[in-house]
Amino acid sequence: MSSILPSVTRVVSGMRATGRLHLGHYHGVLKNWVRLQHEYDCLFFVADWHALTTHYEDSSIIGQSVREMVIDWIAAGLDANSATLFVQSDVPQHAELHLLLSMMTPLSWLERVPTYKDQQAKLRERDLATYGFLGYPLLQTADIVAYRAAFVPVGEDQVAHIEFSREVARRFNFLYGREPGFVERAEEALRKMGRKPAKAYKELRTSYLEQGTVESLDTARALIERQPNMALGDKERLLGYLEGHGRLILTEPQAMLTAQSRMPGLDGQKMSKSYNNTIALREAPDEVARKIKTMPTDPHRKRRTDIGDPALCPVWPFHEIYSPEEVKAWVQEGCRSAGIGCLECKQPVIDAINAELAPIRERARDLEKDGAHIRNILTEGSRRARDLAEETLTDVRRAMGLAWE
Repeated sequence: MSSILPSVTRVVSGMRATGRLHLGHYHGVLKNWVRLQHEYDCLFFVADWHALTTHYEDSSIIGQSVREMVIDWIAAGLDANSATLFVQSDVPQHAELHLLLSMMTPLSWLERVPTYKDQQAKLRERDLATYGFLGYPLLQTADIVAYRAAFVPVGEDQVAHIEFSREVARRFNFLYGREPGFVERAEEALRKMGRKPAKAYKELRTSYLEQGTVESLDTARALIERQPNMALGDKERLLGYLEGHGRLILTEPQAMLTAQSRMPGLDGQKMSKSYNNTIALREAPDEVARKIKTMPTDPHRKRRTDIGDPALCPVWPFHEIYSPEEVKAWVQEGCRSAGIGCLECKQPVIDAINAELAPIRERARDLEKDGAHIRNILTEGSRRARDLAEETLTDVRRAMGLAWE
């Protein structure tokens, strides 16, 4: 049997296959991924199945979108030697686990996911009356728990999805994690730990179950993992006994809250392809300049001699992200006194964005010429992902009575 101890250093995350990425993706997600790949065992995947939940009628662009997205990932700094990069649909275990979890997930749980009705309201022009759309949080759960990862990097708006995944994993363990004589077997495993570790385990378990002290849970898990001569089955039982249920077959992921920058769009809204207000990571320098120069500014500055207020100008949030303090002070003074014009104000932003994108553009040009390199990265990444996910599926099938001979 494979180990179901949660990998405390594993991180998993995915991104819908939407094609070329923009500065919003870079500052909101990619920069964080690039940092995490050097600190954790990271698996990052292109969620092409998830793209079908809202665009199932126009799937012809998905293949190209996958390639373009991965080019941007690598150009932005993701390294296939540091992280596992793969495509969701290349790992069929995601789909099988999704199917098996759907057998025991209450319909009401899916209907109460906050983004379900929100997305229906925002995307009224699309037919979202499909199971795929209703069930995408469960597919997302399968994406995560298939790898028994400890953490999923998300912003505040996605915490509810991770909590949903935790509830599904908890319910699965409750339904399928019990075995005849489980408590007696767990107590027997406890005696094997020795007097002092067993006493510490009991105290930590009581603290967690009675007071809900998460620190006690983490300490007890570490105590179990440190037992050098304990059989894997006994460790699994003690982990399950610790949390008040049976053996831990699926681990409960933790949300890794990340400080996601709200990248402004060219019109002052959040940068998004749906608003047509983006700057792509491979945008040509002269196109970056054109887009910034034609941005709206403070509506009160109709003439060069009119004084303005940076707080009312869509360009100012770009200065907050890209400009050093002395430039921001120059903008504040110059705008409020009409000492500088709007085009002058925009030039430092143009220069800073082009400086940030220059190495990304250069790396992307080489990757665009080498399709085989991209395919090899995804093939190797998908192979590792399938191996990890199959370990989980083996335990899930056995727990659900499907591992017959």
